[in-house]
Order: sequence, then C-alpha cells, then structure tokens
Amino acid sequence: MTTSTILLLILSVFIATGLSYYQYYYKAKNKLKVNLFLAFIRFLVWFGVFLLLLNPIFSSKSYEIVKTPLPIVIDNSESIKNLSGDLNNDVYNQFIQNQKLNEKYDVQLYSFDKDFTANGTIDYSGKQSLIDNVAKNLKQLYRNTTYPVVLFTDGNQTQGNDYVFSFQENSKIYPIVLGDTTTVFDLKIDQINTNKYTFLKNKFPVEVFLQYTGNEPVNSIFTIKNQNQVVLKKNVFFSSQNKAQSFSLLLDATKIGIQKYTASISSLKDEKNRTNNYKNFIIEVIDQRTEIALLSDIIHPDLSALKRSIEANEQRKVSILKPTEIKDLQKYNVLIFYQPNASFKTVFEANKKAKVNTLTITGLHTDFAFLGQYQEDFSFKMASQKEDYFASYTSGFNLFAQENIGFENFSSLENKFGTITSKGNTATLLEATIRNMPSGNPLLTFVENGKQRNGYLFGENIWKWRLETHLKKNSFDDFDFFTDKWVQYLTSNTAKKNLEVAYKNYYNEGETFQITAQYFDKNYELDENAQLSILLTNKDTNEKKTYNFLKSNIDYKVEFDNLKKGNYHFVVTEKDSKNTFSGNFEILEFDIEKQFVNPDRLRLEQLANHSSGKLFYPNQSQDLIQSLLKDSNYLPIQKEVLKKSPLIDWKLLLILICTLLATEWFVRKYNGLL
Repeated sequence: MTTSTILLLILSVFIATGLSYYQYYYKAKNKLKVNLFLAFIRFLVWFGVFLLLLNPIFSSKSYEIVKTPLPIVIDNSESIKNLSGDLNNDVYNQFIQNQKLNEKYDVQLYSFDKDFTANGTIDYSGKQSLIDNVAKNLKQLYRNTTYPVVLFTDGNQTQGNDYVFSFQENSKIYPIVLGDTTTVFDLKIDQINTNKYTFLKNKFPVEVFLQYTGNEPVNSIFTIKNQNQVVLKKNVFFSSQNKAQSFSLLLDATKIGIQKYTASISSLKDEKNRTNNYKNFIIEVIDQRTEIALLSDIIHPDLSALKRSIEANEQRKVSILKPTEIKDLQKYNVLIFYQPNASFKTVFEANKKAKVNTLTITGLHTDFAFLGQYQEDFSFKMASQKEDYFASYTSGFNLFAQENIGFENFSSLENKFGTITSKGNTATLLEATIRNMPSGNPLLTFVENGKQRNGYLFGENIWKWRLETHLKKNSFDDFDFFTDKWVQYLTSNTAKKNLEVAYKNYYNEGETFQITAQYFDKNYELDENAQLSILLTNKDTNEKKTYNFLKSNIDYKVEFDNLKKGNYHFVVTEKDSKNTFSGNFEILEFDIEKQFVNPDRLRLEQLANHSSGKLFYPNQSQDLIQSLLKDSNYLPIQKEVLKKSPLIDWKLLLILICTLLATEWFVRKYNGLL
C-alpha cells in the first residue's frame, strides 16, 4: 500500500468521525445515550464507503515449489511387440511410482504411435511410429523450459523428419531401447521406385533396393510376379561386406489398365521375419498420352517452365514448335499460343475447323490487333506501355477445384496496359490487380463454347511463379498441380458433371488417405450446402459402411484410416438430388510396423549423444533413475507468488455496510428517532 493511500485512509477516519459527530451530537435535538452507539455505526458506514472509493490494494506473498517436468514417453506401436520388446508395466511404473523421483520432478506419462497422447492406454496396437511428432508436441507443452525426457522406444520411425535433431535444445533425452538388439539373419526389400503411369507396349523402369542383415554369405532369388505369373527372376548375392544391393530393371507393359506387381526375395535359410520379404507396387498402363503443342515465335523462359511443369505428369508430352512448323493439329489435345502475332495466322485459321482446345498467353510481344481479329472471346484496347499485374484469387471459381496457393504473394506478370473486355460468359480464376487495386481485367480465365474450351493468361513471366513456389516450399508441387488442373480441364471435351470425385486407384494398408468431392447445382456453381455420403463396400468380405463428407473451403472431404487390405467399391451420393458417382480402389497389403527386425540402436544413440543424454536398456532403469536424482541441473525451485487484491473485490465489506445501515435504521426506529 502506498504512502498516499495511507494518508487518505487517515483523512477518511477524521472525515467519518466528523460526519458522525455532526449528525448525532452537533445536530441532535436530544442527547440520548443511544446516540453514541448510532454515531459509532455511522462512523463505520462512512469509513466503509470511503474505503470502497479509495479502493486500496492489499498485497500478499506466498511460496510454491516448481518442479522440473519429466515426460515419460512410451512407444505404443506394433513393432514393439513384433520385436519381442513387449514392455512390462513394472518398467515404466518404476519411474511413475518412485517417491524420490516425484519429489524432485513433475513426472508425466505420454504414449505415441501416429498420435501423441497423455495417459493413454498402452496396448502396442499403433500402425505408425512418429518420434518426430513427440518432439513437436513436447516443444509445445514445455516452452522455454529445460527438462529431461525418458523415451521408451525401438527407434524405428515410419514417418516424419529425422528425430535426432527434432527435440528441444538444452533438453537431455534418455532413450530406453526396447526389443532384441541381437543381430538376426534377414533379407529385406527396402524400397521399390517406379513410375505411376506407362504406355502400352513400352518398357517401364523399376528401381529396387535390397538390404541384408547377417554375417554369412548368402545367395537369394529376387522375383517379380504379375497376377501369379513370374515376369522376372534374378539371383542376388550378399555377404558381410556387401549388405545392400540396388539395381534397375525394365518390364514390359502388355495390358491396359491398373497392373499389380508383387516383388519378393527369398533364400534357403530360415528368417525370423518374412513380412519384409514382399512388397507390392502398382502401375497404370494407358494406351496414349496427352500431346500438347506449345507454339511460340520468340524465345522466353516461360516456355521451359511450362514444359517442365506440364510434363511433371507423365501422361503429358509437350512439343515446343514455331507456328509455321505445326502441320497436323488433330495430333494434339491442346494448343498453347504463346504471345501470338501475325505469324500465327495459319494456325488460328486451321483451328477454326479442327476446334482443338487452346490456352492463349499474352505479354509484351503480343500483337493484340491480330489477336482481337482472330478470336471471338475478348476485345482489347491496349496501349504501348507495359504494366505489372498481380494476381487476385477468385474464390467462386467452379470449373475445377483449385486452392489458393498464395497467388497474391507471387511476382507480377507483365502485359501491355489497357482494357480487356469479355464478349460472353467467362469463368475467371485469377483477377488482375495493379498495386493491390482491382484493374477490372482478368489474369487467368476460361471460356466454353459448346464442346470447345479456351483459356487465357494475360501476362508473361509465369516462370517466376514456379521458381517462387520452390523457394517457399522446396518443391515445385504446388505450381505443377495448379498447371495440371488447367491442362486436365482443357484436354477434356466431356460435359461437366454435377458430382465430381477425386481418388487414387490404390492405397497402402494402414495409410490415412482422403477422397474429395465437388457438387455443382443446375447452374454448375459449387453448392456449399450439399449433403454427401459415401457407401464403401469391401468386395472380398461384402462388408459395407457409410461415411459422411465434411465441407472444406473448395470441396468436400472424407478421411479413411486403417482400412484392411482388399478391393473396395464405393458410391458417393448427394442426399437431395440423388446424384451418384461410383468407383473402385484397392488397399495393398503392407504393414510398415512389421518391416523391422531390430531396434534402431544407432539412431537412438545419436539422439542421446546429440542431446547430452545417455542410452539405456530396460534392465538399467534403476541406473537411469539414480542418474536423474543426482542431476543437479534439475532441482526444484521455490517460487515467490505475489498476489494483489483490490478492496473493491471484497463482497463482505459491502454486506457489512448494508448490515450496519439496516441496524442503524432499526435502532432509530425503535427509539422513535425517525
């Protein structure tokens, strides 16, 4: 309490005394004995009121003991059980129930597999191991805190970043290795790389990585089958000096459609784990690829960027040609006119009969007088000076699903300054802005005339967008998916459907995946109030289950988790209109938690060393407990807590004032002073 507040309280005492004296002695007609009692009550009332007006703040100190948190984190994935490292509850109960440990630390239990859970059930049923996710969650829970971590795990991570460098700095990690570390004989298919698509009667490459655990020389046979028919067999030799093999193969694509292959490796010697001797992979064989002609009369970095981006989808092939070099337009599915001028005259006239879908890209070298004469979708009033146009995403665009990948943050595209006016109905994905002000011109827009579809990009230097996407995310994927969306739209002449569903033909067992859908009303505008459901049928067991889609920004999504292997048929239905979409996909047999034969002791040792911790085994739990108890870096801290309480929060004082006033009134009434 400050000095000024104390002085005001003393002044309040004198004022309250003066007011009470004035009312019950100076102004009183009768000097009764009860007046002394009434004056005292009135003094308390006045003083209480002054206290409320002054509202002094009272401070109180208390002390509390702050303990260092000690997370006990248990790996709850299937691999713990598979590696004969089933953790007895007594092992981690030694930490949780140790009295001295609890006196020094705030001991807390967590478990993890795909998710990170506090006080979860330990049943070793998890299908994934995300140790990196443990580090992220602990950072969020204990920000700006230095603490040790006891980590019970086999160290085998199935997803995520390298966990060795993921944990918070200055926090010691004490891994306790679960599972049998004895080296056992094991052959393993580590990885198989192949393309998603290939073309009929072509050869497609398959890259194989094999791994061997053991010390003795061994001969093995690597086999690839397609529908129980052997398509390749190869002898592979391993030894203590040659424990890894990689090679590339070429297989023939003889049938159209989705082809499932099974790779296997075997030897005459018995293995503890044969699950990792097999791996499935699928490739889709198509009878033709999409041919795209990129026509330009100039050299520009946009040409290379567009070709690379479009051909990121193996079903696409881009040919860069001059307008005078193209002969047969019917050979191509899409024509891209890059900055057309008078040299494009023959191509434009030929396409009036061929009616191939087009994308026109304009820029500083475009002849807008020529373009305005040879297309019927837009009119142009353009000046000679250039202008920088930035992109603004149009959320109502509905020709195809395209999320905003940060278009507003991309560099500007250059085009001539002027007015671009539509002659009909257009669907604009990106509007053009000048220094954050709408220009009224489209930047990327599409037009449908019957079955023919045309697109327009009014600006050059889109190569910068692809480069900036890579700089931000270390990947071209966002830009390449964006390119693939409009290419797919332009390559199709089929009528638009009310219900569009996106899915893959196969997924791995235990994988979490999504199926997305879009529903359009009669005007082909995205219906945000649709009620979509999916009926999923396992063809092998005839088991059926219905799921509801959830609304996102631009589509509807449903997520599946841990579906069993097999072939599935699905039907998506919109409740009110009864529109349906059906399809099929396959869940491939693959249990990633059964791919391991030993704990990853080396990685756990790296983690311990990097964090200044130490590696332990379950039979060394007491040693770790003693080490934690002796560690002087994690001592409990006595913390002073200063609590400030303003008088106005005291409800009791208000009740007391009201009680005193009521008492005063009753006494005055009883003595006839009212």
